[in-house]
Amino acid sequence: MELPQVPSNDSSAADQQLNDPVARINVIVADITALDPEIGIDAIVNAANESLLGGGGVDGAIHRAAGPELLEHNRTLGGCPTGLAKRTPAFGLEKQGIRHILHTVGPVWSGTADTGVPGAPGDDTAKLGYTHEDNLLASCYTQVLALALEHNVRHLAIPAISTGVYRFPKPRAARIAFGHAHGHLLRSGLPQRITFVCFSDEDASNYHEAINTRGQWMMSRGRV
Repeated sequence: MELPQVPSNDSSAADQQLNDPVARINVIVADITALDPEIGIDAIVNAANESLLGGGGVDGAIHRAAGPELLEHNRTLGGCPTGLAKRTPAFGLEKQGIRHILHTVGPVWSGTADTGVPGAPGDDTAKLGYTHEDNLLASCYTQVLALALEHNVRHLAIPAISTGVYRFPKPRAARIAFGHAHGHLLRSGLPQRITFVCFSDEDASNYHEAINTRGQWMMSRGRV
């Protein structure tokens, strides 16, 4: 989903885009460590583990791109609990215009989550927001968006959190990601844009589906 171009001399069109959260959200398929500086991304999110000392997938790629300074810095942070987030400098990624890395730790999907709601299913057929894991993932997005606002991030890039080896159902994760980005942008002018960076076209299709069907699932969702 490409963002519409707003003429620089049309302040009313610019104001309309600023007030439309969907117009400020983009979905691309790319390597989050090799984004074109022309896009103007100044912060990226890392799908980290609790140690913050690197791992596989996106986490490992970001550590490799940022260089050994990131690992040394993160050794001083004392880790990060699931559902929370911490900010670091971008180190080796600064040459691409990235100033911040926002590390967050997503939940592992068990498939038998305790919903806390008697009689509600504990798998991915549960109503959105009814599982403990839904709420931990939602907290990840709340945390990174709060950090982005605190550090005046203008354009934030976010990978799919918890959908790799942590096995969180991808369509469900995309709805949580979009729902929280949408809600945040309704209330705030920063970030000006959020780009969801996907590993594959199939992954991107989950975000497009979440966006295109938002009128259905956002009305019926639970606490997320």
